[in-house]
Amino acid sequence: MPRRERADDRARRAAAIVARLAEAYPAAVCSLDFTSPFQLVIATILSAQCTDKRVNLVTPGLFRRWPTPETLAAAKQRDLEAVIRTTGFFRSKARSVLGCARALVERHGGEVPRTLDDLVRLPGVGRKTANVVLGTAFGIASGVVVDTHVGRISRRLGLTRATDAVRAERDLIRVLPQEHWITYSHRLIEHGRGICDARRPACESCPLAELCPRVGVKPA
Repeated sequence: MPRRERADDRARRAAAIVARLAEAYPAAVCSLDFTSPFQLVIATILSAQCTDKRVNLVTPGLFRRWPTPETLAAAKQRDLEAVIRTTGFFRSKARSVLGCARALVERHGGEVPRTLDDLVRLPGVGRKTANVVLGTAFGIASGVVVDTHVGRISRRLGLTRATDAVRAERDLIRVLPQEHWITYSHRLIEHGRGICDARRPACESCPLAELCPRVGVKPA
């Protein structure tokens, strides 16, 4: 592969990558459990610096106790902290969750908005969370969700050099077909968990091996 890949060549390779990912992980979906956009917003806030598996253990009890934005908005912070304690940073997360629930009630009548601008104005909701909600709950491809797995593997694939999530997303938006913006993240996260490990990637069994320059991967 050339040292500096042309933009059109990178876009063609990106299209081939998403096709391979679709073949390898056709059923990949968001790993957070939810039954409504409201639940997904709250679960995504809780997932910061925490595994989705841990969040999925916490949210059933949370939503049984506070099933709507209105009931959650009226919750006491200390009660919420006790329920979400195991997700880490529980005090700041409790403030964000309560602030988000109150903003949903006060600004949007208890409904989760469907625009990026409205979502990022909610307490605790940044661009990544907004993209998760729009893509997973509403099927709106507003951008690419860049979490730890997606950023790391996208750099390894040579689709971005950025370590900053916002800049990495801009790079990915330029090269990925928009119809794959939502599924790219779900599939790459599954790929990262199963094959493209941060320290010991299983390159010999990787479906993307022919398309990957293995940026930053040390030779075995």
